[in-house]
Amino acid sequence: MWALYQSDLLHRRLEETFLPSSHAFTRALAELVQRRRPELDELISRHATGWTLDRIAPLERAILRVGLAELLHPDELPGEREIPPEGAVDEAVETAKRFCGADAPGFVNGILGAVLREREPDDTARSAAQKRR
Repeated sequence: MWALYQSDLLHRRLEETFLPSSHAFTRALAELVQRRRPELDELISRHATGWTLDRIAPLERAILRVGLAELLHPDELPGEREIPPEGAVDEAVETAKRFCGADAPGFVNGILGAVLREREPDDTARSAAQKRR
């Protein structure tokens, strides 16, 4: 999240913002966000009623993008198990509580929750189809 925040705020290439000690998962997640940024930004814009993407604080944008990437594309991240959708939302909200203003956690939760609810019918149908196989 910090690498994405710095890249966005300072208009630097993502690779320039990583610390030498950055974990492989951290790099993979940031690169996923960068690859999927148009899709993620469209979802943020659609669900941030009354807010343009530019009006959302850069740190909150980074938190939202990371949360959405984990929520929508867990299969594109390294690891033994995929991140559960609720875990992605919880982590984003906790990060907003720790580093952002008082209203940010609710804002982040509202957007990620809306995307999660929007996707649940697709996930339910997919699970049912897999069970029938």
